[in-house]
Amino acid sequence: MKTLTAAETRKLLPFPTLVEMLRETVVDYHKGQISCPERMVVPTIDRTGTVMSMVACAPDNLTTKLLTLYNGNATRNLPAIQGQVTCMDAIDGRFLFSLDGVATTERRTAAMSMLGLDCFRPAHLKTVLLIGTGVQAKAHLEALNTLYPGITIYIRGRSAERVSALTENHAYPALQLRNADLEYFEPDVVITVTSSRSILYDEPPVSSRLVIGVGAYRPEMIEIGPTIVNGSACIVDDPIGAPSEAGDIIQAGKDWAEVKPLAAYLSGNEKPEGPVFFKSVGCAAWDLAACRLARRTLGL
Repeated sequence: MKTLTAAETRKLLPFPTLVEMLRETVVDYHKGQISCPERMVVPTIDRTGTVMSMVACAPDNLTTKLLTLYNGNATRNLPAIQGQVTCMDAIDGRFLFSLDGVATTERRTAAMSMLGLDCFRPAHLKTVLLIGTGVQAKAHLEALNTLYPGITIYIRGRSAERVSALTENHAYPALQLRNADLEYFEPDVVITVTSSRSILYDEPPVSSRLVIGVGAYRPEMIEIGPTIVNGSACIVDDPIGAPSEAGDIIQAGKDWAEVKPLAAYLSGNEKPEGPVFFKSVGCAAWDLAACRLARRTLGL
């Protein structure tokens, strides 16, 4: 079985084709052609770490993602999150290859935001407010740099130093990067990519502004406030996992009967009315999409 490094994994998952593969896989998942149980999260005996397992089964591929999360790893000079995504053939069960788990999660998460942006972006897209400065912020900047060259990204974070590190970074040459706290602007799109437990954005919703919430993937987490959630058409990537994971929507008390799946809008025939809040929580089916693309590229 071939094991790919983080750099090799990123190279196998270019954003333009990954977004299109996600588009196809979202439809398959919606049609029941992919089995995707909720993620299993198990704490270690001493409660200092967590093991997370995510499995997806489709007619072509079987995938499993295994991650470990140790918040204290900084003192060991190790990353807090480590893991692998393994792809197997669905016909005979052969183990085909393994992708870096962290790199896969970064890219398929950013690509899902780009799919939501493609579906629901306002008529004019010139400015984006990106809230967060971690690994997902960097992945989203790379995706925007590739797919939306020429736009201006305003970055907001808890650390002025980390915001400056991003705005002064030359890794995203197609973007104009700005510190959101230094000048006035009206964003066309807001993207939040943090693990916050307090509201980060809750401006009155307007139809000319798309809000994408990525980071609050547990019930106790929240980034987007109830003003936006309850005043917008709420659309989720995974309608099965979202009711137990989408902290923004859960804490707002939104009626889940009013929350729609992304798959309903991928044909382009139906458009949501008014402001849109797109909530991404992620699931194993999106890792399977990444493996589909990687397998095709590898010729396995």
